[in-house]
Amino acid sequence: MAITAKDVAELRAKTGIGMMECKKALTEANGDMDEAIKLLREKGMAVADKKASRIAAEGVVSVYAEGTKTAMIEVNSETDFVAKNAAFQEFVNGLLKTIIETGVADVDALLAAKFTGEDRTVDEVLKEQIFKIGEKLTIRRFVVVDGISSSYIHGGGTIGVIVTGDASADNDDVHAILKNVCLQIAAMEPEYLTRGEVPANVVEEEKGIILEQMKNDPKMAGKPEKVLDGIVMGKIGKFYSKVCLLEQEYVKDEALTVEKYVAAAAKEAGVTCAVKSFVIYKKGEGLQKREENFAEEIAKLTGQQ
Repeated sequence: MAITAKDVAELRAKTGIGMMECKKALTEANGDMDEAIKLLREKGMAVADKKASRIAAEGVVSVYAEGTKTAMIEVNSETDFVAKNAAFQEFVNGLLKTIIETGVADVDALLAAKFTGEDRTVDEVLKEQIFKIGEKLTIRRFVVVDGISSSYIHGGGTIGVIVTGDASADNDDVHAILKNVCLQIAAMEPEYLTRGEVPANVVEEEKGIILEQMKNDPKMAGKPEKVLDGIVMGKIGKFYSKVCLLEQEYVKDEALTVEKYVAAAAKEAGVTCAVKSFVIYKKGEGLQKREENFAEEIAKLTGQQ
């Protein structure tokens, strides 16, 4: 069967895959469009396997809310260019909708679930995306919160924050308060909500560092133990004000802590509101980054390697 340019263009429009690959698939499928799509998907899986060992530490953090539920996900790619790809963004949004629709609890369950609006699994759609985009893609993590909340995405997906509140109303005023807390978290990156959440071993380690610093400071020599204890406690208090959200200085008004800001803003709005919890995702956090060797790349391009 003769393969026309119109057939190739139609397959390309349906799959987003290159013209040559589409022509090869149609030829192999004897012009059967559905069979050609199947062949391309199968090839996509093979491509995905080959890319499995490559480093994917770029990508995007994204958020989607529906009803009382808010989902946040991190999907990694090999380069930051992919985050700006419309097809990739649509895929990530589809993942978020799938998470809320299915109620899956972890990445493995998500991969096995049906992708929103399709008969294919998320894993199958992921492998197709890998083939289309030409990079390793990884669904790293996601979280779902239920209740009164606000979210914020910074820098086109470099940081994502969800804050949940315990409030007497679910209205614009409460959401505005929680949104400001999201901005605070994105800027100051606290690790805990309150000092009660800080593990004892973390506090002891910080005390050890402070004591070692004091031991090496000539100005501390000869000071009474009671004075030294007071200095240690003062420094631990400053430590809490850095790592605990509610004790941080509020970035828009340094005269207030975050906790005092929330209370004051809620009182002015005629509601009660407190921060219940928060989640922060930083794109690529803790992942190995790909190291670019530009001299090597240039050498390859100029045929010197």
